[in-house]
Amino acid sequence: MTPTTPNATGLLGTAVTAHPLLEPADHSQYLLHNKNEILFVLRSMLASADNITIHFNDGRDFLLSALIAVDDAGITLDYGSNPEMNQRALAADRLFCVTSHEKIRIQFLLHGIRQIQDNGRPAFRAALPDTVLRLQRREYFRLTAPIARPIKCRIPAGADNKTVPAATEANVIDISGGGLAVVVPPAGLAFNTGDVFSSCRIELPDVGIIVATLQVRNIFEVTLRSGAQVTRAGCQFSNLPGPMLTLVQRYIIKVERERKAREAGVT
Repeated sequence: MTPTTPNATGLLGTAVTAHPLLEPADHSQYLLHNKNEILFVLRSMLASADNITIHFNDGRDFLLSALIAVDDAGITLDYGSNPEMNQRALAADRLFCVTSHEKIRIQFLLHGIRQIQDNGRPAFRAALPDTVLRLQRREYFRLTAPIARPIKCRIPAGADNKTVPAATEANVIDISGGGLAVVVPPAGLAFNTGDVFSSCRIELPDVGIIVATLQVRNIFEVTLRSGAQVTRAGCQFSNLPGPMLTLVQRYIIKVERERKAREAGVT
């Protein structure tokens, strides 16, 4: 499953969503495989009428929906409000569903949907997902990098330490204890899914510098407020040492505390 993000503008002017997709391989211990467990989670979502964001077409499109029926054979989802997006969703062969249920992140993949009639109204029907990712917020919280004091990631060498003309500096879009996302520089270094970059230096303002190995997990295009297209690379930390992880967590706590203080009007 490849994480993607629909075209909704957020901080730094990049396209983000309230539910950025996660790479299940990074959180395999939270994947549910048992059918009864999957049905329990889906029925809980149905009872709570949780809104679901459905991503498809490599993150270029998305629509909002909700479960209206769950049974042993599959699930029924509410039709979206946009007829064009509904038709695009019906033509897609992979659809990524994301929601939050009782402050717990839920994500799963559907291998295609079809149109049915439910009580005289159009609806989507799909087979039960093979797995469901169920993840508490503290495990996946990702901080959007502040615009005023951006985070810089300096990559001294190419993938697997292949030589490049010079070190490359990339702007960090967001960061968590598991990794970060950067805007791929227009020149100097190519990014490909699976590439590994060693000895990357990430400057965390007022906290310190961490040195980490990054593995590229996903790449896709996003749209800036200006309308320009840039490439976003989601990267995972590989065996990040404990002291470095502590710095990341300290930075996230610091920025969040400052944000809350500003919202409360405290200087």
